[in-house]
Amino acid sequence: MEKFNRTIRGYDPEEVNQFLDKVIFQVERIINESKEKDKKIEQLSQLEKENEELKEKLKHWERMEETLNKAIMMAQKTSDQMKLHAHEESEVLIRDAKRNANRIVSEALMKADKTEQEMNMLKRNMNIFKRKVRNIIEAQLEVVEELDEIEL
Repeated sequence: MEKFNRTIRGYDPEEVNQFLDKVIFQVERIINESKEKDKKIEQLSQLEKENEELKEKLKHWERMEETLNKAIMMAQKTSDQMKLHAHEESEVLIRDAKRNANRIVSEALMKADKTEQEMNMLKRNMNIFKRKVRNIIEAQLEVVEELDEIEL
């Protein structure tokens, strides 16, 4: 505690004023420090609120990322299943096409053999017919020759 010198009228006004100036200065300094601390506390509080908001946004984006990862994995799984199904289906179609092609080729070969056999039979029949017609014509010629001999 500060002690003042006494004068005729009480304490020395200059000392008291100096003391009051010191007190005012210290009170102002304390008030300014308090205001500064209040500002810092307010800034920290604001930063903390922003930090919480950012944490919430981060959680939201992490959940979104997790959901997207799950969706991508499901899409990949579905794609793989579709590829497998398409591959299996193509193999079935190829097997069926080969079977049909083999059947068509077999039928065509059978028809070709049958047509060739019919052609050979027609050639034989034609040869037989030609021989019979030749025999008939020759027989008729013999008759004509016999008629020529009789008339003479």
